[in-house]
Amino acid sequence: MMLDTVFVPASEKNSRRLMVVLHGLGDSVAGYEWMPQAMRLPWMNYLLVNAPDDYFGGYSWYDFEGDAGTGIHRSRQLLFELLDGFRVKGFATEQTVLFGFSQGCLMTLEIGLRYPHRLAGLVGVSGYAHEPETALRELSPVALEQRFLITHGTADPLIPIPKVREQIASLKSAGLKIEWREFAKVHTIAGEEELDVIRKFVCDGFNAN
Repeated sequence: MMLDTVFVPASEKNSRRLMVVLHGLGDSVAGYEWMPQAMRLPWMNYLLVNAPDDYFGGYSWYDFEGDAGTGIHRSRQLLFELLDGFRVKGFATEQTVLFGFSQGCLMTLEIGLRYPHRLAGLVGVSGYAHEPETALRELSPVALEQRFLITHGTADPLIPIPKVREQIASLKSAGLKIEWREFAKVHTIAGEEELDVIRKFVCDGFNAN
């Protein structure tokens, strides 16, 4: 199995910087066609990715109502293979950012904790971690070097923030480099206010490389 993707080239030709975008439950690449323009980063290429499972007209990364673990492990491996493939194509992992919303946020955390190569940064919005205690026992050799930005809404009705706060605190106490930001929002991206935080985090990661 291979993941369906849409590649959006950077305005600046020959740039090899890449943002991989993972949507949430029931969404698709169509839900993030706005992002390249909204980010206003002319040197960034974008890879919009469809999750592997059909879900009411969109797609999902795992079965959140059933055996989530099986789907998460399968999707994690598919994303490993996707990143490896782009390494071969000349998109160095150190020049690649991963972005995920909701289920995509969970998958972003999975990659950041277990992928054996350091990325320029990982951005997770309105999601949570799958079995963080297990993940901490299975950290990749570079997990403590990864840079994470995790954001969440204080009024999120689908994934209440208290549990996520606890998870992030646990991951940070284990030594992970996580910037945690809360916004007065529901299960969404808080417009330019949040995009500005994401943009700065992404730019800082590339400036550090």
